Amino acid sequence: MNNSILDDFKIAFRTGNILNQLIIINVVVFAVLGIVGVFLTFAGQGEFYDTITEYLSLPADPAQFIKQPWSIITYFFLHKGFFHILWNMLFMYWFGRIISEYLGQNKLLGLYVWGGIGGGVLYMLAYNLLPYFAGAVSHSVLLGASGGVIAIVVGAATFQPNYAVHLIFLGPVKLKYIAGFYVISSFLQSTGTNAGGEIAHLGGALMGYLAMSQLQRGNDWSKPVVQFVTWVKSLFKPQPKIKVSYRSERKSSSQKKATSSSRKAKSAPSASSVTPQEEIDAILDKISERGYDALTKEEKQKLFNASKD
Repeated sequence: MNNSILDDFKIAFRTGNILNQLIIINVVVFAVLGIVGVFLTFAGQGEFYDTITEYLSLPADPAQFIKQPWSIITYFFLHKGFFHILWNMLFMYWFGRIISEYLGQNKLLGLYVWGGIGGGVLYMLAYNLLPYFAGAVSHSVLLGASGGVIAIVVGAATFQPNYAVHLIFLGPVKLKYIAGFYVISSFLQSTGTNAGGEIAHLGGALMGYLAMSQLQRGNDWSKPVVQFVTWVKSLFKPQPKIKVSYRSERKSSSQKKATSSSRKAKSAPSASSVTPQEEIDAILDKISERGYDALTKEEKQKLFNASKD
């Protein structure tokens, strides 16, 4: 209970709980941009805040997208409005736990990212190919995690269609019905006031279904996503210093005997030969594959102790 909020964030990231990490990133981005927006508005610089959000949002106009290609990723970490982010994060938590429990954290990350990308691509295609959206291309942008979230929902329903979730006032409802309702509802509202968002839902749902179907065939779409994220994380890790020393090849007979006996003594590996960092890395790998609940009490304690360093 003595841990600060910052300590809680640190533990979430050190434990490799991707579900918590995704929620934290979304909430932090929402809070920071919201606070910045209030201060800029007070200062009479509200237009500057709008410019910031536009460069993080996904534009429907291909000419504008070429100028900000990063927006195909940043847009699904961006929200406007409290209830917008609230429902997205609740759905991600509820259904993300199912994916994490059965398939592991990496599959969850893959579904979220591919769903977000798929939602963004379908949004841009629809706005540029369908006559209905012709007049809105130049000034339309997309933001929100809904594409990634519905990919998780549909992915879970594809993997465990008869898994029942208890809903308020309705009782147990199977995942396939929840996902079906979500998809049909988005399609029926794809010509409404939030047409772009609903089309992104459909793109995310399609990617969630395809990714899970391919996983069931042995093709893991989450691998390139995890490899990329791992590479990005490595850029921020300090590189170990390598100490180089010169050792003369000439040794006396007594030195050779001492070396020989030392090698024999070291031939059997001991528990102390494993460094604390190697232990932590092994624990994090276990979490990625099997989830946090798979850890033993001793492993959880080691992880908690390491997070305080």
